Amino acid sequence: MPSTPITSVEVMTIQATLPAPVIFGAWVMHHREFALVKVSAGDGPAGYAYTLTRDGAVAEQIRKTIARIYVGTDVEDREATYTLAWRRSLASHAAGIGLRALSIVDLACWDLAARRRDLSIAGLLGGTTRAMPATAIIGYPPGTMGPAETGAQTAELYAQGWRRFKAPTGGSAERSAARLRAARAAAPDAWIGMDAAWVYDDVEAAADFVNSVPDVGLGWFEDVFPPGDAGKLRALRDRTSVPICQGDEQGGIYYPEALILAKAVDVVRIDLTCMGGITAGRRIIDQVLDAGLSFAPHMFPHVHSQVLGAWGFPDVPIEWGIPFTGVHPMDDPLPRPVLGAGGRMEPFPDLPGFGHLVDADWVRSQPHDDPDGILAGL
Repeated sequence: MPSTPITSVEVMTIQATLPAPVIFGAWVMHHREFALVKVSAGDGPAGYAYTLTRDGAVAEQIRKTIARIYVGTDVEDREATYTLAWRRSLASHAAGIGLRALSIVDLACWDLAARRRDLSIAGLLGGTTRAMPATAIIGYPPGTMGPAETGAQTAELYAQGWRRFKAPTGGSAERSAARLRAARAAAPDAWIGMDAAWVYDDVEAAADFVNSVPDVGLGWFEDVFPPGDAGKLRALRDRTSVPICQGDEQGGIYYPEALILAKAVDVVRIDLTCMGGITAGRRIIDQVLDAGLSFAPHMFPHVHSQVLGAWGFPDVPIEWGIPFTGVHPMDDPLPRPVLGAGGRMEPFPDLPGFGHLVDADWVRSQPHDDPDGILAGL
């Protein structure tokens, strides 16, 4: 490919409205904020990517440090530029908000490179999209979706062909258990997991809960404790036979090394939109596999299904929010999965880059901050 210097890196934020607040203990979400990045190289097609900001200063970090490192570099040198940006400010970019910001710029650069070659992301990576297991995120909004409603929702989705379901904590232990049992009754042969959304602090309380629902047959118990204590996770793992799954939106310093060395989990969660994009994400997966563990991606199905399918992981489950329930609003207007045998989603059409990744009309309908005028070009 001829030299393709990056001419601009722009970013906007979208505050997606929710049908009801999402309440996980002290963590209360009144909206879900996304940062959308556009990377341009002259007059050709632009590349796009987005991530959850988790109310952090993602856009500011891109404008302050990352954009000026990327502008003027060749998009074909994107992996070297990622490493330069990472090393230029390790204190900021090795973890947290800085790594999240760097990750979506990296993904947008890969999208740009694929579009300039008229290739899909999978094609650029030397692979193809694959049929993959699809997981429906049920039970949202958790504060208003009771056991009966959760069961009815699961039954409807099961009739549509879904065979994997994951529910978040529903408040009290009793209500959470009742929601899980309602889902199991509606889908007797399905895989069902639970997202504890970091609400637990005590090992015994977490163990008491997960061991109180053997009739549900949980596929995993996810994100039990706040990030940062692998020893506590190991203690929980020693107290239950239910697989322990952790790692949502972490990444960076000593991740996933700490989880692996402590033998804290059975499944490591990954998220390319905040753990290093495509450039650094594969290294995390290789660490997990070398340790004999499994991995599973967090949301962003249009990104993860195409990248992980191309990398040769067709049996990794891809998560989907139920539209307009508040799980992941940025995805709601985008193409939905077509389910085939066994609840596996059919491959996405072979479109340039990540394909249809942003719905401009939906973005315009939400509160947003777009100082660079990204929406005008969508």
